Amino acid sequence: MHNYRLYADGDKKITMSENHQRLVIPGPVEVRKEILDAQTEWMIGHRSTAFAELFARLQGKLRQAFFTQSRVFVQGSSGTGLWEGASRNCIRDDKKALHLVGGAFSERWAEISKANGKQVDVIEVEWGMAHTPEMVAEALKKSAYDAVCVVHNETSTGVTNPIKAIADVVRGYDDTLLLVDTVSGFLGTELRVDDWGIDMALTSSQKAFALPPGIAFAAVSDRVLARAKQIQYRGYYFDFIEIEESLIKNNTPSTPPVALMYAADVQLDAILAEGIESRWARHAALRDMTHQWAFTNGFGVFAQKGYESATVTTVDNRQKGINVDDMAKFMKKKFFEMDKGYGKIKGKTFRIAHMGDMQPTMLEEVLSGLTEFVQG
Repeated sequence: MHNYRLYADGDKKITMSENHQRLVIPGPVEVRKEILDAQTEWMIGHRSTAFAELFARLQGKLRQAFFTQSRVFVQGSSGTGLWEGASRNCIRDDKKALHLVGGAFSERWAEISKANGKQVDVIEVEWGMAHTPEMVAEALKKSAYDAVCVVHNETSTGVTNPIKAIADVVRGYDDTLLLVDTVSGFLGTELRVDDWGIDMALTSSQKAFALPPGIAFAAVSDRVLARAKQIQYRGYYFDFIEIEESLIKNNTPSTPPVALMYAADVQLDAILAEGIESRWARHAALRDMTHQWAFTNGFGVFAQKGYESATVTTVDNRQKGINVDDMAKFMKKKFFEMDKGYGKIKGKTFRIAHMGDMQPTMLEEVLSGLTEFVQG
């Protein structure tokens, strides 16, 4: 038997189990009960007319969310799966990819390309720094690349790369695809796939989309499919040509996560009702609140100035030096699960996620608890 309590989310009161830890980590994030409940719809066969109708509804809404007229792949996987799909379908074996590396996740994508036998060059910047279009322009002048692979929002460092400016450079090279990981950027900060000339923008469900984990999405251009047709060994599960052949019939090659698709359908209605640009603005306001708290309490922001993420703030703890384990234990008593930093900067930093459906009232409660710990 559960005990229950109430907490405020905007103007609403939410009932939840007493032992529920509200997630302030950069994925998975808090998921609204309405979205969780959507997964309990009666199951349908994935070759049925009802499923085709669900898939078609999602296509229309996802295209709006990505600002694209192209197809959007819907895959049962994490974003990591689509990294592999992108590498296998977009990089020919006798050509090279240019990976922009500046954190744990951009580094991992480069490793996945290498693990699939692809030739990889890297532009590496110090963690916390952004990649500039000038860096990309210099590399493209020196060598030919099948693809430029860049992370929109580096979740480990809290850096947002200038995708539009990088895309402007890449568009000058007809045979080079621009592949963008927007896992923690999508629906939290500006991304316009068609206007910016992005060939593939991949994301997953558990960050600013505010869905449970387990489903991934990618806006995919005709150029990507043309490239995939030139590659003999595209793999099986992430064969883009097979996925496209099913997509045009409003279906998927293999059994999809139908319950998560129900949830995505409902969540996209809410996102479009809020307005995508309004959603971006809300995330930016939450970022500004978090920065103000950090500076007021003697911390810094790890990301290079001007490139700070709207969805996650990596707080620089090197000068203040709080014990992040103690902080996490303290906040757990207040029913918040906190992050303690990631990879080689764990402890030197900690991350405050302010993405998805988070409202200012919840963030205020988080920051108040952190202030109590810091000043206590």
